[in-house]
Amino acid sequence: MGSRSDDPFVFDNEKWAHDVTLAPFRMARAPVTCGQFAEFVEDGGYEQNNLWSEDGLAWRREKDAKHPVYWKRDASGGWKVRGFDVWNELAPDMPVVHVNWHEAKAYCAWAGRRLPTEAEWEFAATMRPGPDGELVKSDYPWGDAPVTAVHANMDGFGLGCADVADYAAGDNAWGCRQLIGNVWEWTADTFNPFDGFAPDDYREYSEPLFGTTKALRGGSWATRSRYVNARYRNYFGPERSDIFCGFRTCAAT
Repeated sequence: MGSRSDDPFVFDNEKWAHDVTLAPFRMARAPVTCGQFAEFVEDGGYEQNNLWSEDGLAWRREKDAKHPVYWKRDASGGWKVRGFDVWNELAPDMPVVHVNWHEAKAYCAWAGRRLPTEAEWEFAATMRPGPDGELVKSDYPWGDAPVTAVHANMDGFGLGCADVADYAAGDNAWGCRQLIGNVWEWTADTFNPFDGFAPDDYREYSEPLFGTTKALRGGSWATRSRYVNARYRNYFGPERSDIFCGFRTCAAT
């Protein structure tokens, strides 16, 4: 996990590559969709206190949250979702976006699922069988070829999310789609340094955020593709829903 000393460019929080042992896990092929998240909302997910952590409950009560921040009911009782300054009909096959870490965790508790760890996410996004059958690490889920418009929804050209079935060329070896692009993906982990971390010249880039933010991976539709590979680590507070963030889940056991 992490970046190597011979990589052409790395951020300080990616230093350095180190071994991690993972148990087998089962990851969803795509991010959670608006349709799936609407089922959680309609089932009273925002009112079931047992689904929320203590911090999540405090956030929900402070904000009086009853659904994602950019959702509202329409005249027929369905949902509209805001995109820029326009309210659109909920697209059930789009990934849910602008949900924070607390909301993602509550959904997982409701669905009997869990968020992937950061190490599991990086495994899924970088490892693939080599010619001899042994696993090898690559820069992207599809291999080492750079990001193109065929692989991922990035660089802002689409002006929004794509359906979770799109961009098959970006699949990893096990058929997981859109690990790169479309929405940033929350992981289960608090953003912390790797062993031996030392800040680079821009000392405020990572170090002040360790221990208080949550790790996200993969980039969104608005992210510049030249910045992102499958080792890139992003981080925001668990209350933040103003970024293009969504999530995918793993089987709980």
